Amino acid sequence: MSKKNKKQIKQKPAPTASQSSVSFSLSKWFRKVLTTHPSALIITVIFIGYALFMFGGGLFTITSEGILPSLYYQNRFYFLYPSISDQFIADTVVSMMLYLMGFAGLLAVYQSTKSASKSRQAYMLMIVGISLILLSYIFIESAINFKQHPSL
Repeated sequence: MSKKNKKQIKQKPAPTASQSSVSFSLSKWFRKVLTTHPSALIITVIFIGYALFMFGGGLFTITSEGILPSLYYQNRFYFLYPSISDQFIADTVVSMMLYLMGFAGLLAVYQSTKSASKSRQAYMLMIVGISLILLSYIFIESAINFKQHPSL
């Protein structure tokens, strides 16, 4: 270093201990956040969770006001809201679980195509996957049918 640079460094006032440690820890944390590379699995799980939340009506449940988790009306318990225009929190949870079950079925069908050399395992995974997809579809359709015609 030249003498001029050394004089400039000496002339700067030294920060106090608390300022330097806080700024150092914040800059270290900020650098760590910027250089972090999450795995593809974590990103995929986050996106699938977000999609299930949106498909299930989570945003509507959060933004709507005054909706109860469930309802007793004339000595009858309603787990699903008996109208299409509104929903309980339980409606959201049920629909998210049914969509998750259907997605698990799709994953099982996909995994069955990977194990073509083991035909028995591929067949069983295919049966499990298709049955999960069909069950989730039937339950979602019956929930929608109940919401359209609650007296049935």
